[in-house]
Amino acid sequence: MAAPTTAAPGGPGPDTAAAPGRTTFIEVSLALQTLAVFFQAVTAGLLLSAHGEVLHSVGARVMYGASMLYVLAAILAWRPGGGSPRPVLYATGFLVLASVQVVLGIAHEAAWHVPLGVLMFGLSTVALGHALYLRVGRRAAVRK
Repeated sequence: MAAPTTAAPGGPGPDTAAAPGRTTFIEVSLALQTLAVFFQAVTAGLLLSAHGEVLHSVGARVMYGASMLYVLAAILAWRPGGGSPRPVLYATGFLVLASVQVVLGIAHEAAWHVPLGVLMFGLSTVALGHALYLRVGRRAAVRK
């Protein structure tokens, strides 16, 4: 008889865990958010070119939308199993940072806008790494 599985803290419960090898909505939303923040870093360097401002502006909208998608994914992953609300808090916190980032960008406050962007990229990368780490853990638990 197999031992019951337990979820990692803040991760989905046994009833809501993704099937091994399947990509979850939260992983996709985190990957999209991380790529969007990285795109913003690249287009920030292009602000001196002719099309840099347009690309950075469009990227800001995509990044903000990806942050909202991350909140939605976290809520959908949390609600069915009644697991920890921690991922929802992380996603909401990131959305707040994205809101502050947009305001700072519109105000042309580069002294705050740039370091906050670096922080956001780091946080998004860590969250994505954690989600992928949990995925590897789920896969290893199934193989046992």
